[in-house]
Amino acid sequence: MHIGILTGGGDCPGLNAVIRAVTLALIKQCGAHVTGIRRGFLGLLDRQLLPLDEAVVGGILAQGGTILGTHNRCDPFHYFAEGGADVSARLIAYVQELGLDALVVIGGDGSMAIADKLSRLGLPIVGVPKTIDNDLCLTDRSFGFDSAVSIVAEALDRLETTARSHGRVMIAETMGRYAGWIALEGGIAGAADVILIPELPYSVAAVAEVCRRREQEGAGHTLICIAEGAHPRNESMVVSQTLVDSPDPLRLGGVGAALAHQLQSRLNSEVRSTMLGHVQRGGSPTAFDRILATQFGWAAAQLIKDARFGRMVVLQGSEMRDVALAEVAGRNRLVPLNHPLLLTAQGLGLCLGQ
Repeated sequence: MHIGILTGGGDCPGLNAVIRAVTLALIKQCGAHVTGIRRGFLGLLDRQLLPLDEAVVGGILAQGGTILGTHNRCDPFHYFAEGGADVSARLIAYVQELGLDALVVIGGDGSMAIADKLSRLGLPIVGVPKTIDNDLCLTDRSFGFDSAVSIVAEALDRLETTARSHGRVMIAETMGRYAGWIALEGGIAGAADVILIPELPYSVAAVAEVCRRREQEGAGHTLICIAEGAHPRNESMVVSQTLVDSPDPLRLGGVGAALAHQLQSRLNSEVRSTMLGHVQRGGSPTAFDRILATQFGWAAAQLIKDARFGRMVVLQGSEMRDVALAEVAGRNRLVPLNHPLLLTAQGLGLCLGQ
């Protein structure tokens, strides 16, 4: 048995843990030959490989990033490097040339959409959900998310001390794209006074009122956690750049600075904004993410062992399950407006911008 593994889309903590688990499980259970594909789907077009064995994956469990490298601008069905051409046939031909019996694709909604299309063309594929944004459908958790939330919580802890020292309003802008999971969980864990997410368009006036009340009541400072996709009512999300050669062309970012500008004229306190950015993606995964990624990797190996292709492993409740790639491809999982964490935040008196 010869199995390929690739990591697509953005990097995140826990990718190496999945690579390690898939490799070890396939070698020990099936005696398989495992090959890593460098830089995501691009590696199947540029023929960039890394043979994987026990020695190569030894010691990588706690490492951030991915030893295979990744790429978030290579859609073989719309390959911009060649004018948007469909080069999927070339990719499939190289997979066949390598003699791969199956391909493990570790990625987010964009990677799963590509994997689903390749699966429909006959390529045996198993998917593993990866995103710090936690926005993949049908899985309660994706690895990398817990690590990102921990970083946001620590950042808010640090911002709170300087906010209290100077009597300032401090804004922390998180990642998350169109979903508010990171800001919601990170904001609760970091004791934010205001949490703003894309699913609940906010009122600048309502946020300013909370800040003014805290000025008057003696707290003297306010801590705001805002998701990059959050936006005021009747206004669009803040787009930092557009990448026409990317499957996800819009890059969000800058809403924290925009909110700071809007609040400053309404308050006596000084307002400062911090964009956490890619620090949320980097570094070693938390213990939770190491365990979850390992479970995902082992479950993916079992699907391959049983020749159950066109599936993605998921965590539902406390159980490892699998769903069809077609059910998750290109779809986002947003925060439901009746989610218990939103009700918790409201019950504790946190402002959600309403």
